Amino acid sequence: MLSANLSAIFYLISGVLFILALRGLSSPETSRQGNFFGILGMIIAITVTFLSIGNFSTGFVVVLIFLLIGGLIGAFIAYKIPMTAMPELVAGFHSLVGLAAVFVAIAAFLNPEAFNLGSPGNIKLGSLIEMSIGAAVGAITFSGSIIAFLKLQGIMSGSPITFKGQHPLNALILISIIVLTYLLCSTQSSNLFWILLAVSFLIGFLLIIPIGGADMPVVISMLNSYSGWAAAGIGFTLENTALIITGALVGSSGAILSYIMCKGMNRSFFNVILGGFGATEESSSSQNKEQRPVKSGNADDAAFLMKNASSVIIVPGYGMAVAQAQHALREMVDTLKKNDIKVSYAIHPVAGRMPGHMNVLLAEANVPYDEVFELEEINNDFANADVAFVIGANDVTNPIAKTDPQSPIYGMPVLDVEKCKSVLFVKRSLSPGYAGIDNDLFYKENTLMLFADAKKMTEDITKNL
Repeated sequence: MLSANLSAIFYLISGVLFILALRGLSSPETSRQGNFFGILGMIIAITVTFLSIGNFSTGFVVVLIFLLIGGLIGAFIAYKIPMTAMPELVAGFHSLVGLAAVFVAIAAFLNPEAFNLGSPGNIKLGSLIEMSIGAAVGAITFSGSIIAFLKLQGIMSGSPITFKGQHPLNALILISIIVLTYLLCSTQSSNLFWILLAVSFLIGFLLIIPIGGADMPVVISMLNSYSGWAAAGIGFTLENTALIITGALVGSSGAILSYIMCKGMNRSFFNVILGGFGATEESSSSQNKEQRPVKSGNADDAAFLMKNASSVIIVPGYGMAVAQAQHALREMVDTLKKNDIKVSYAIHPVAGRMPGHMNVLLAEANVPYDEVFELEEINNDFANADVAFVIGANDVTNPIAKTDPQSPIYGMPVLDVEKCKSVLFVKRSLSPGYAGIDNDLFYKENTLMLFADAKKMTEDITKNL
């Protein structure tokens, strides 16, 4: 068994590695190194916790069994999961973090002696506050993440679910959580503790159900932040330095990312926290798509337009990820470059339902980082480009976000693809994007729809080139 001082030193080292991991993950060039630091930090933290078990003879076997079970399940899921399912995987993992915080809080409340927090009915005030906050935030994270997972997986409708008096009810429940926490700290009643947990689980559901599919990436980031704060709260209860540092890092970075994404999508940060934004009616312009003509073409048409272009901008999206077309796309781009055609990639902050989703896929195909540009860096270039090749992106290219106040995505910055001389849009059908609305770009005069699997169409274009 490790001494307390030695454990503290190793926990500090793991905390430093987590900070370096976060720094590394801020850039595609250093992301692999960042992942390595994160893995190393977690191995150290788990090992130290494992060696710090009080009753080592009996606790060793129990902890080892659950460690192996959890590790094997996590490894299997990580190996099998496709990149397209990464957002729902993240939501699912967030729910487990929240549930773990709830279980630890329950254990600490029922058996405070084991955590050196006092005795039942006589728990230290500071510990009880930390425990209550960790349990409440953990419960909200769990139930909210479950709803996010169901929406992303398509098990539950991605449309906002609203009812009259929803916001006042949410506000009343949030106030009741504060009151229950105060009463719990005053009386240390077990009944109040269970009521606090039940109410926290309920508000988690109510905060997420009114959020529409178009805004789900912000929700994922927000729940990431919640899971961090839940872990930090429980870290104080357990007096675990590594858990406090890790939770604070995850909580603060998730909150900052949520703020950045809200700003990038023109959403209110406080509306995200309180739930219920994006709950507008679907615009009328998306209801007559059968009556609106579209121009469709084939790989030969697309190759002809590209051959005669001097500059091409690639706009990847979720459809590219589903078809695993990134390698075929890289091959097509290499062919264009051989013909002295300038090619660049335009990435929307939430393309693929998650920040960085497209960057990871393009990096997988060894696309040079200096050819990949974020929305604000490249949006002005569309007006001067000859061809925009949209491969599977939908909501992030929809011009209706700039024109229809009734649209769920109104106000969200989108890529100005329609300003290109020609737009080649690869899609299986005219079906709406994740936001559930029709894309006006399909019907523009300069748009040529290429109805096919993204990978097959890209390969056929390359052959024609």
